[in-house]
Amino acid sequence: MPRYEFRCRACGDTFEVNRPMAAAADPAACPQGHADTVKLLSAVAVTGRGGAVGGAPASAGGGCCGGACGC
Repeated sequence: MPRYEFRCRACGDTFEVNRPMAAAADPAACPQGHADTVKLLSAVAVTGRGGAVGGAPASAGGGCCGGACGC
């Protein structure tokens, strides 16, 4: 189940709520009882070799742009 992060505007507390994606936009009450909360954007890191082309490792080509700039 996805975890969503919220911040309370009244007390500044940051907290997490586990809920289904269908309820992602629903408001969440602060654990301290305040109702004025805002959903935060969370960064997600995806790692792995799923982007390999032609049997080459995902890092083949080198650099930040696939090797064309020589970096």
